[in-house]
Amino acid sequence: MLLAIICFIFTIYKYYSSNININIKHYNRSNIDEILKNKITNLPILANDTNNIIEFNNSIENKTNDKKKRSFWNLLK
Repeated sequence: MLLAIICFIFTIYKYYSSNININIKHYNRSNIDEILKNKITNLPILANDTNNIIEFNNSIENKTNDKKKRSFWNLLK
C-alpha cells in the first residue's frame, strides 16, 4: 500500500514538473488576453425573453406573521 502511494505521488510530481506541462502553462499565461478574445468572439448573443416573468411571492411574510410561539427546547421534549 505504501509503495502504491509513493508511486502515485512520484507520478504526479513527474507530470507537473515536466517541460511539456511547464511550457503549456507558460504559453497560456502569456497569451491569456488573446485566448479570451478568440473565445469571446465566438459567443452567441441571446435575446432577452425574461421580461415580466418574475413575480414576487409574499407567502413567507404571511406565514411569519401568525404570532405562534416558537421554542427550540419544546422540540426536544
